[in-house]
Amino acid sequence: MYRNCIALIAALSLSACGLAETAATGATVAQSEAEAAKQAQKTEQQVKQQVEAAQQVDTEQRRRAEESGAN
Repeated sequence: MYRNCIALIAALSLSACGLAETAATGATVAQSEAEAAKQAQKTEQQVKQQVEAAQQVDTEQRRRAEESGAN
């Protein structure tokens, strides 16, 4: 009986370590995914700014071309 209790305690403690490791791995993955999401938002914002800047340059070039053609 004593041996069975020792074996049971050992098995439970080892399985608890596995659960803790799984939880830690899950937390690490979640943190990594959160960082990836933040980076994606930052990249999206930069692309939007670049598109807006390109549109402004295009608008200015068209305005100048229309002014030159009207003269």
